[in-house]
Amino acid sequence: MFRFIKRSLGFSQSGSVRILMYHKVLPEKEISGKDFLTVSAEALEKQFQYIKSHYNTLFFNDLTTCCQLKHKLILTFDDGYLNNLQYLVPLLEKYGLKATIFIPTGIIQNHEADANREMMTFEEIRSLNPEYVEIALHSHAHRNYSQISLEEAADDIHENIRILEEKAIPFTRVLAYPYGKFPKKREQKRAFFSLLENAGITSAVRIGNNIDYYPWKNKFEIKRIDIKGCDSFDIFKWKLRLGKIKL
Repeated sequence: MFRFIKRSLGFSQSGSVRILMYHKVLPEKEISGKDFLTVSAEALEKQFQYIKSHYNTLFFNDLTTCCQLKHKLILTFDDGYLNNLQYLVPLLEKYGLKATIFIPTGIIQNHEADANREMMTFEEIRSLNPEYVEIALHSHAHRNYSQISLEEAADDIHENIRILEEKAIPFTRVLAYPYGKFPKKREQKRAFFSLLENAGITSAVRIGNNIDYYPWKNKFEIKRIDIKGCDSFDIFKWKLRLGKIKL
């Protein structure tokens, strides 16, 4: 309760880290209907202006050297959409912000030859400026880890790592769970987290919709705040302040 009061009054300790979760970015005129996964480029720019004035963006790789930095915020984008290259990256450069893009290597492979692809290619991912973009893991086949065997999960994670290494794409060994899911039963969870340790995964993010703290209390259950395409700017600011919109 005390931590919540401090957070709500804006006195959150230096250990707090806000990790925002996004997916697609498109111009407002190209978004049809309610699309929760797509934030308009116009809305994202307004959000970035606010973040630039109130927070310090960093990569997961920066945390050990910047742990005392106040107002820490990590921007994350899942899946490696081509529109991230087209609309996100120019905004990162314009405002001098950093973002982590989580890459599911199997999905990238399956779309590289598509004439109307919506994913980046490995070459495009490799060309991203490391000053503004950090690459991290998002599985190979984008399967729900709570619905497959430990052996299948291990093979999937190792393939995710292997392909990024094969493509000479530098990456951080942080994993974003597909669909935010992982085994929850005690023994399965323990075995799954041991699997991550053995694969060299340093930490993993779920959803959770809350502010987290570094050093992590549970390094394989780090919470992210889901920023939806339908969020108003007021809701966005509320989520930034509290991590959630419902008390």
